[in-house]
Amino acid sequence: MANLECRMYEAKYPEVDMAVMIQVKNIADMGAYVSLLEYNNIEGMILFSELSRRRIRSVNSLIKVGRIEPVMVLRVDKEKGYIDLSKRRVSEEDIAHCEERYNKSKLVHSIMRHVAETLSTDLEDLYVRIGWPLYRKYGHAFEAFKTIVTDPDSVLNQLTYEVTVTDADGRETTEVRPAVTPEIKDALVKNVRRRMTPQPLKIRADIEMKCFQFDGVLHIKEAMRKAEAAGTNDCPVKIKLVAPPLYVLTTQTLDKDQGIATLTKAITACTDEIERHKGKLVVKDAPRTVSERDDKLFQDHLEKLRQDNEEKGGDDDTEEDEEDDGGMGDVDVENAGIHD
Repeated sequence: MANLECRMYEAKYPEVDMAVMIQVKNIADMGAYVSLLEYNNIEGMILFSELSRRRIRSVNSLIKVGRIEPVMVLRVDKEKGYIDLSKRRVSEEDIAHCEERYNKSKLVHSIMRHVAETLSTDLEDLYVRIGWPLYRKYGHAFEAFKTIVTDPDSVLNQLTYEVTVTDADGRETTEVRPAVTPEIKDALVKNVRRRMTPQPLKIRADIEMKCFQFDGVLHIKEAMRKAEAAGTNDCPVKIKLVAPPLYVLTTQTLDKDQGIATLTKAITACTDEIERHKGKLVVKDAPRTVSERDDKLFQDHLEKLRQDNEEKGGDDDTEEDEEDDGGMGDVDVENAGIHD
């Protein structure tokens, strides 16, 4: 069977003072043994003295088996394979950079591994021919994969590798061959496009809108139209009544910043219009991205409200209800409260 285990980067070991992503495997007397996830799970160790700058009262509060987090590389003994790590020396900036790099590398690795498994070829061979050359050329293979989504030829057709061949006379020569065969290219492009084609983000904002003036409902409808008019073809805005006075504005876009800016503009247009008629608009939740789960919970909430508002069986007035109705009685509505 093909070997599907391989480190993510060309270097076998990380550099000193580099932040790496680890998973805690075991806690011993002197410290914690961890796996370096980006380097094919080679083992490293965090001494207890490197867990925190403060006095340690409980090791379990600082490190737990199974936890994944960034740490700093202190020492690397390549001959013995020892790697000493520190949790207390990694800064917030190091953490952010490491997490971003690891998330990109993990996606690249997942795609490469799936291609290797599909074609029954060794994962390291794919990295030697494709993955690591792309890391060298683009800084990170993730950037190359983004280009592959729309223009695979510009990335893959440039890759070559050298092979030493022996002729009939026993002489060795070096040949330069394309690194990407048609089979590899087809499998790689399919996987990259499936995993990396941008998906529209859903942006949502919640507002409360009221207008107690004459024709207030019409003024609210006009304010809603103004909000929707603030949308664009790439970022259309929709506004929906949840339950008076709560409304929700939504848009879908590939650009998060553009979506938030568009909804903010829509809220401003809506506010200007309703305030022109002495109404009031309050932003309950500012524009933000929502997940599929958030959206499903919101749709479930809308459905519940709809069902609650539906007229239930048995709610119809009966003759007895009409007789016992203690409502308006025989009050003359037209002349009520009018005195000569």
